[in-house]
Amino acid sequence: MLFKTSSGPFQNSDNSVSRIMRRVIYALIPGVLAQYLIFGPGVIVNIGIAVLTASMAEAMVLGLRKRPILPALSDYSAILTALLLAIALPAHAPFWVTVFGTLFAIVIGKQLYGGIGYNPFNPAMLGYAVLLISFPRQMTAWQAPWEIAAQHPGLREAFEHIIGLHTLTADALGQATPLDHFKTQLGLAKSPDEIQSASIYAGLAGKGWQSVNLCYLAGGLWLLKKGVIGWQIPAGFLAGLFFPALFFFLLDAAHYPTPLFHLFGGATMLGAFFIATDPVTAAVTVRGRLIYGVLAGVLVFTIRSWGGYPDGVAFAVLLMNLAAPTIDNYTRPRVYGHERA
Repeated sequence: MLFKTSSGPFQNSDNSVSRIMRRVIYALIPGVLAQYLIFGPGVIVNIGIAVLTASMAEAMVLGLRKRPILPALSDYSAILTALLLAIALPAHAPFWVTVFGTLFAIVIGKQLYGGIGYNPFNPAMLGYAVLLISFPRQMTAWQAPWEIAAQHPGLREAFEHIIGLHTLTADALGQATPLDHFKTQLGLAKSPDEIQSASIYAGLAGKGWQSVNLCYLAGGLWLLKKGVIGWQIPAGFLAGLFFPALFFFLLDAAHYPTPLFHLFGGATMLGAFFIATDPVTAAVTVRGRLIYGVLAGVLVFTIRSWGGYPDGVAFAVLLMNLAAPTIDNYTRPRVYGHERA
């Protein structure tokens, strides 16, 4: 018997790795500008150092592996990894911190496993976690928002400090983040109301930080609109953080901050829309992505509330990277006509 065949009505897609990466980079711009305006020009210096280091490391490893260099560099994946790591660092971190973290992210976190599409862990968060564990003093020396900062270094001063030619005063570098300050003061038996009377707090989650999170939220919503990311992981992430925070706040408001403090503090929106949604290391099934996001949000709340680190986004994402294959295995859609294995 002969069957007539014809081409299916397939819809062409203009998506490519480079196009997706560029759109994610575009979506990060509002948050980067907010960090620049609020915390100073050091973030721009960090980005430049990280991007240069990532490009050189990617080219070096590809050369050693005898793989084409220009096609890999032109997909922007190394640049995005460098950008995500750079904006997660204190704006005046020494240059060697940025270089070491970027090298670890690209060489160990990405290329050691075979390059883009093969890495089991988010490279940027792997680099960040190694830096936080290895150099806690440099990684917690955040500068105060310019609104309350004792010193306002310009681009040249920031660059000279970062590369070691000039040293800024301790007042410009010794500011704890609102999450870190809140956690430390709780350990001193102070109430949330007493803690949040400090000058670094205002509105939802601290001066500067809430504005940065709102800008990353705007960029994330643009990615959703463009179809670059799905809604399941960001929604699950925010829900997994919000509802435990709400439960414990209602249970004991004397020891737990409001849910909005968690949502608009630290790296919440950056984690929900830009880090947890990494298509290589996250779950891929529809139900799996929702579960993945919820569990990542719960882990962030757990680490912030009872762990040793003030934020927890990087460690939550890395732990869920480990769990992603198992989540996908148990949430695979049933093939029509077959029972689920």
